[in-house]
Amino acid sequence: MQVPPTASRTKADFPWWLAVAAAIAVAVAVFVATNDLYAQVFSTVIQGLGITIFVTLVGFSLASTLGLLVALMGLSGSIWLRQISRFYVEVIRGVPILVLLFWIAFVGAPAFVAGWNALTASLQDAGLLKPLHVRDVSLLWRAIMALTIGYSAFIAEVFRAGIQSVEAGQIEAAKALGLSRFQRFRLIVLPQAIRTILPPLGNDFVAMVKDSSLVSVLGVADITQMGKVYATGSFRFFETYAIVAYIYLVLTLSLSLALRALERRMRKGRGV
Repeated sequence: MQVPPTASRTKADFPWWLAVAAAIAVAVAVFVATNDLYAQVFSTVIQGLGITIFVTLVGFSLASTLGLLVALMGLSGSIWLRQISRFYVEVIRGVPILVLLFWIAFVGAPAFVAGWNALTASLQDAGLLKPLHVRDVSLLWRAIMALTIGYSAFIAEVFRAGIQSVEAGQIEAAKALGLSRFQRFRLIVLPQAIRTILPPLGNDFVAMVKDSSLVSVLGVADITQMGKVYATGSFRFFETYAIVAYIYLVLTLSLSLALRALERRMRKGRGV
């Protein structure tokens, strides 16, 4: 009996890789729970999960806001704003995230403190403000700002491409209806652009989860830093970094699956 093409295609499309990955994840979880050494490593490393999530969520939110602003500057009618936007995107995208992290932490933060103290010198002399010191700017927020600036350039290009994918005729029709620029963007452009923007924006979010591990070079107590401290003190490098890799894999795979489900839902919503 011949198998219908639809049935064979459905069987072939079954995510066997996901079933295997889920089985391995469950097996590893059971092993960690029943092994005293790995359970101790896990309990130590997992303490940095909150910092990892905080850095990712705050950094990505700020990067998306800044990226949208840069994208709108690049699409504005002012040649100066367009040139500033292009300069920002090209320069920031050309600097590695790790280098940017060091620059913001050890050059940008001291420069900001010096500038702030210079601007508020009169208020400080009057006793209304206290002088700001470099140590007052936490390494956590220096790391977040570095990720924000680094990812905003990539996200700006995502927003720009998504906005430009909207047909010009619809914008002209909105103008004819008397909608303001902000109303055209909120009601016409953004709802359509978000369908194009969402997949690459989701990829950037998953990438930031992984790149958040870079904050460990500043001593920020994320998952990687907690693993580094434990491995250095116990010399259990294999066990420690196996657990660190496992946690990141669970995080990134879970986010990727959630984003794919959201994309499928949006396709069904528009009848694709």
